[in-house]
Amino acid sequence: MPETVRGVIARSVNAPVEVVEIVIPDPGPGEAVVRVQACGVCHTDLHYRQGGINDDFPFLLGHEAAGVVDAVGPGVTEVAVGDYVILNWRAVCGQCRACRRGRPQYCFATHNATQKMTLTDGTELSPALGIGAFAEKTLVAAGQCTKVDPAAPPQVAGLLGCGVMAGIGAAINTGGVGRGDSIAVIGCGGVGSAAVAGARLAGAGTIVALDLDDRKLSTARSLGATHTINTTGLGQDDVVAAIQAVTGGFGADVVVDAVGRPETYKQAFYGRDLAGTVVLVGVPTPELTLELPLIDVFGRGGSLKSSWYGDCLPSRDFPMLIDLFLQGRLPLEAFVSETIGLDDIEAAFTKMHHGDVLRSVVLF
Repeated sequence: MPETVRGVIARSVNAPVEVVEIVIPDPGPGEAVVRVQACGVCHTDLHYRQGGINDDFPFLLGHEAAGVVDAVGPGVTEVAVGDYVILNWRAVCGQCRACRRGRPQYCFATHNATQKMTLTDGTELSPALGIGAFAEKTLVAAGQCTKVDPAAPPQVAGLLGCGVMAGIGAAINTGGVGRGDSIAVIGCGGVGSAAVAGARLAGAGTIVALDLDDRKLSTARSLGATHTINTTGLGQDDVVAAIQAVTGGFGADVVVDAVGRPETYKQAFYGRDLAGTVVLVGVPTPELTLELPLIDVFGRGGSLKSSWYGDCLPSRDFPMLIDLFLQGRLPLEAFVSETIGLDDIEAAFTKMHHGDVLRSVVLF
C-alpha cells in the first residue's frame, strides 16, 4: 500500500523549503523504495530551489543519501530488501552507445523511477536528480541503489552519492592524477576538498589548494594539500604565478576548477603546465560565457575536460571508496560539518552560502 512520510519540498523559486507529508507508491517493475538514513545538503539542492536547474516545481529535494532497501518491485535483481545502499543518479542503462562501447560511466540514458511521488492532494513531485531523499523514504529506480558495506555510517556513506564522488572522480577518473603528479584545485568546498583527498589517494606529489577562505584551506591541508593559496584580491596572473611558484615554475599537471566561473576557468587554463589537463567540475550557471584566444588553446596543448559526477561508475567506485574509508585511508568523516534534522535544511542552505560548512547532513 502507498505510504505517507515526511519530506522537504521547494514549491517555487527561492521560496523557503517546507516539511510536508508526501505519498510513496508501492514500487513498480524495476523500482525500489529506500528508507533513507542520512542525506547530505548539496549545493545542487540549492540550485533546484533557486530555479537554476529547471522550473518543474514542486521539487522533492535531496539526493546525496544512504539507506536501507525497504521494498522492491517486480523484476528487480540488483538489490534486495534489507540491503544497505548509497543512492546514485547514474542508473546505467547498459544499452546506449556509451554503454555498448564499454564506457558505462558516460551512460547517456540513465533512468529514474517511472512512478511519481506526490503530495497528499495528488500533486506530482519532481525528485532532485531523480532521487528526492530529503524524506523518510523515497522511490527510485533499482539501478540507482548501490550496495555497500553496512559498517560505514550513513552520514559518511551518503556523501559518495554526489559531492565527494564528484571531487574524487574529477581528480582520479577525469584528471587521471597519478603518482608524483602535481595538481591544483581551485575552490575548496565539498567538491574541491574531495578532489584534494582524491589526489592524495592517487599519490600526487604536489597538491595545491586555492580558495578565498582560510577555513577551507585549513581543511584542504588536513585532507592532503601540500600547499595552500588564499586568492583574495589576486588577479589571474597572480594566481597563475602562485601555482607556478610551487610547481617548479611550470604549472600543475592537472588543474581542477571546482567553482565553475569564467575567471576561475582561465586561472585553471593558464595555471597548468604545457600539455596539462584542465578539469571543470564546478557547475556554471546558464548565463556564463568563456572567451579564450584560440591560439592559446592550440599552443598550450593538453586536454580540456568536463567531469560529470566525477566520471564515476557507482557499482565500481562506491564499494571501493567505502572499503578505503573502512581501512582508514579515506577520511570521509572530515566532510561532515554537522548533522541536522529535516526542519533545519533552510538554515543549512544559509550556512552553505556563507561557506560555514563543507556538508550539513540530515540524519533520520
